[in-house]
This record gives sequence, C-alpha cells and structure tokens, in this order.
Amino acid sequence: MITDIAVGDVYRMRRQHPCGGWEWTVYRVGADIGIECRTCHRRVMLDRRRFESRARNRIMRAEDP
Repeated sequence: MITDIAVGDVYRMRRQHPCGGWEWTVYRVGADIGIECRTCHRRVMLDRRRFESRARNRIMRAEDP
C-alpha cells in the first residue's frame, strides 16, 4: 500500500501506455489520483485503490519547496 503520494512524484506503471510511455507524473491527490503521461501528456484519473495496484514503483520524488 502506497501511503505518501505527492503532487509531482513520478511513478512507473505496470503496463505500458499505448503511446509507448511507462512513466507518469502525479498532478492531483485526493480520493482520486490524477496522473499525466510523461511521453504524450495524456491525463487520466484513477481511484486511489486502482492507482496503488497499477503503480510499480516511484521513480522520482517531488521536490519540496
């Protein structure tokens, strides 16, 4: 279970996006998680449970201001 999801984090997902990208940036955190493909910039909303099951690992942590 992933507990510390933050806006700006980059995650590698279990399946490849149709555009060929593997990495996604989190742009919204709440009951739903908003992610954006780093290759084609497509935005997708996933409920937290589905996001946690599809995310493989965190590639890069968001920068703290």
